[in-house]
Amino acid sequence: MAGHWRMPAGLHAASVRLPVEGELPSLDGATGWLNSPPLTPDGLRGKVVLVNFWTYTCINWLRQLPYVRAWAQRYSNLGLVVIGVHTPEFGFEHDLDNVRRAVKAMRVDYPVALDNDYATWNAYSNEYWPADYLVDKQGDVRAFSFGEGDYAKTEGEIRELLGVAGPTTTTPNLTPTDAATPETYLGPQRLDTSRYAGTKIADGEQKSYTLASSVPQNFISYGGNWTLAGQRAIAGLGAKLELHYHAKNVYIVLGGKGRVGVTHDGKPLPPIDVNADRLYTVLTSSTTTDGLLEFSFPPGVDAYSFTFG
Repeated sequence: MAGHWRMPAGLHAASVRLPVEGELPSLDGATGWLNSPPLTPDGLRGKVVLVNFWTYTCINWLRQLPYVRAWAQRYSNLGLVVIGVHTPEFGFEHDLDNVRRAVKAMRVDYPVALDNDYATWNAYSNEYWPADYLVDKQGDVRAFSFGEGDYAKTEGEIRELLGVAGPTTTTPNLTPTDAATPETYLGPQRLDTSRYAGTKIADGEQKSYTLASSVPQNFISYGGNWTLAGQRAIAGLGAKLELHYHAKNVYIVLGGKGRVGVTHDGKPLPPIDVNADRLYTVLTSSTTTDGLLEFSFPPGVDAYSFTFG
């Protein structure tokens, strides 16, 4: 590995033992740092390094965060350095103030490299949020994992490279195990039209939409006035959005400011007060449920995606 290496395609949550492939790719492409001065591969020699790719609206990373935070707290005095590489998915995640607020609110106390230009992402040929790359004291990548789960294995690899014994961390397992509606993007750039019902999408134009008379499971439908452009759906007058979900938990990424009304199978849920560009919780349940959510948007609120758990 000469500063760049390619990972096998099609891998998700399994942690994979690697032979020594070469040196840790450079972090020079970072557009800034939080919680630390800039770090370099040479300066990290003699440390075990966990490189964690994240973006602050990703529910998969949010469920992983307690583990990464616990490892940083447990092993930092024993030679572990955790580096969170924040590679933004949505446009507003490029904003430094937004990332600063997220780092503070989510108690991300370890070094964060801002990867607005995807330079570090591309140096790893990375494709996933979250993704973890474990580097030994000689600066060689030794293991990696993608997505959620397999945390005991990852912690075991950290401990092996550090050469430590004693108690492990204890963090409740938050990884979902039940089948759920797939992540659902709302802007035309990534909207899956095979799971959309209703008026034909007009990319980049303001248009009046009519809700479908029936919304199948895992489908969405627009009603009222919307402008669908790029990554987002921009609400206009009378904007509505229906989602037929199957999951325990439902989340939505929203931006702008305003109060979004929500009903579940016709019954009102607490409204969502949008005051920042971030992930919002729509509903949580201890069991998987199936239902129709209808959202009523004021002008001035943007919708980006649904995620589930």
